[in-house]
Amino acid sequence: MTNSTGKLRGVNLGSWLLLEKWMVPSLFEGLEATDETTWCAELGEAAPRRLRAHWDRFITFDDFAWIAEHGLNAVRIPIGHWIFGPDYPYHPKYGENRHPFVTGGIDILDRALDWAAKLGLRVMLDLHAAPGCQNGFDNGGIKDVVEWHTKKEYLEHSLSVLERLAERYRAHPALFAIEVLNEPRWDVPTDYLKHYNLAAYERIRKHCPPERVAVVFHDGFRSYREYLGFMQPPTWQNVIFDYHRYQCFERRDIDADIYEHMHKASGEWRDEADSINAALGLPAICGEWSLGLDLKVVSLWAEGPYNHALEHMDAFQQDVAGRGYAAAQILAFEKLYGWFFWSYKTETTPAWCFRAAVERGWLPSKLA
Repeated sequence: MTNSTGKLRGVNLGSWLLLEKWMVPSLFEGLEATDETTWCAELGEAAPRRLRAHWDRFITFDDFAWIAEHGLNAVRIPIGHWIFGPDYPYHPKYGENRHPFVTGGIDILDRALDWAAKLGLRVMLDLHAAPGCQNGFDNGGIKDVVEWHTKKEYLEHSLSVLERLAERYRAHPALFAIEVLNEPRWDVPTDYLKHYNLAAYERIRKHCPPERVAVVFHDGFRSYREYLGFMQPPTWQNVIFDYHRYQCFERRDIDADIYEHMHKASGEWRDEADSINAALGLPAICGEWSLGLDLKVVSLWAEGPYNHALEHMDAFQQDVAGRGYAAAQILAFEKLYGWFFWSYKTETTPAWCFRAAVERGWLPSKLA
């Protein structure tokens, strides 16, 4: 069966070209590092061999084939601002090494796009970690640092990376979209984000025409209403609005039972999707969602208590809850232009691992 709706149904390839400790704890074992920046700085000369081995092993052509075989039609690939090598601004977290990041990631990205093209998958490239860090999360490259919006050189380097990606892959048949910045934090000023999004659009459009490549921007953890009238056609074309939805980070969600979780997904999130579709004037995606309800397994920063909806259920009840919660979310996000599950693969957290969730029956085995 093929996807006749034209919707994006995809998965993120997290912790592949941008490490997240909770997703690949084996790589961080015995280290003080909390993110890719401190991982590279701490390992020093030992970093290249270990990280390149991870690149080759963690996601392979067989994984891309599995994704396509199970009916997904797109992958979102998070990358760091260092993807092209050592031309990035210095940050004190780098320590004595001016350029701590391992080189060669761009070759892996080249290979990934070729695999996607061979299998008919669409690729969304996602600038997930910006210089100075845009959100203070480990996924932004430097945990507990939010300085991206404080220096012009950080902004300029981000735009330069986007333009180089656009130039490099402008004719590649797999390139579907470029997301200009993942999850800038809620206290980065909206006007600053809008300025950046507009500048990023211009840089990408120098090389990628709108009929071939979409430009994606994230909501920055604020209401879509702050973007009403923003980047509208016909002046701006093929622009996509991205927002992310989880139910394990806020205390109200953590204390909810499974019925409340499903009700929020099938009620609040359904209504939100309808409102966005009616008011925004741009196609929207949910670029990240998961089945995760247990904060403890994903967080390097949150304080307990770590109660969650499934903790007193037996295995059968947990499986039924997983299927129900998955279905409620998919039905809400199917109202949008598309969605991407976070993530395809993790080492120890099946509720965040698309492949494990399919194999356990929580997600459908065919998504088309």
